Parts: sequence; structure tokens; C-alpha cells
Amino acid sequence: MNTPGTIDRPLTRDPQKQAPMKPSTSEPAGSATEDVTTTGANDSRQNRTREMQLIPEAMARAHMHERLREVDAERHALRVVTARRMQRRAERASRRARRALAMAVMH
Repeated sequence: MNTPGTIDRPLTRDPQKQAPMKPSTSEPAGSATEDVTTTGANDSRQNRTREMQLIPEAMARAHMHERLREVDAERHALRVVTARRMQRRAERASRRARRALAMAVMH
């Protein structure tokens, strides 16, 4: 049963290279089941396969986009923290300068 070229083990995985499906000889001609091998079916199967193969790439791209967004947000937060620290330092220096000026004027 497991000889090459059977349904279980086709010679090739490419639907274009496989033998076309033929109607069963046990069914009478003109029965309800039709011949399924049309170019539309093969094309849709090919497109589905291509889309399935591209899913990991799309997921990786989305993951990288999310990571870049996170890194950007982290960088922005770090800049805000640094700016606030510098502002506090500048305010302290300004208060010291005012105090020194006031002391110099009073004496």
C-alpha cells in the first residue's frame, strides 16, 4: 500500500505535476460528483499554500514592528526622565544664583 505514487505517498507534492483526478469507474457517468481538477481549484490551492508559507514571515514582521515600537517608547521615556532631571538641576542652580545675588546685594 505504501508504494511511491499512491495517494499516501505521491511522487511529487506539487499539484501541477500530479496526475489529474479522473472520475471513478464505479460511479455511473453523469453522477452528482464532478471532475474536481480545474485550474481554479489548483490556483486556489497554490495561493492557499503560498499564503500559509508566508504566515511565519508576516508574524515575524509584526513581532519586529512591535519590538521596535516598544524600544521607541522606552527611548522616549528615558529622554523624558533625563529632561526632568536636567530641569530640576537647572532650577536648583537658578535658586542658588538668586540666593547668592540676594546675599551680595544685602551686604
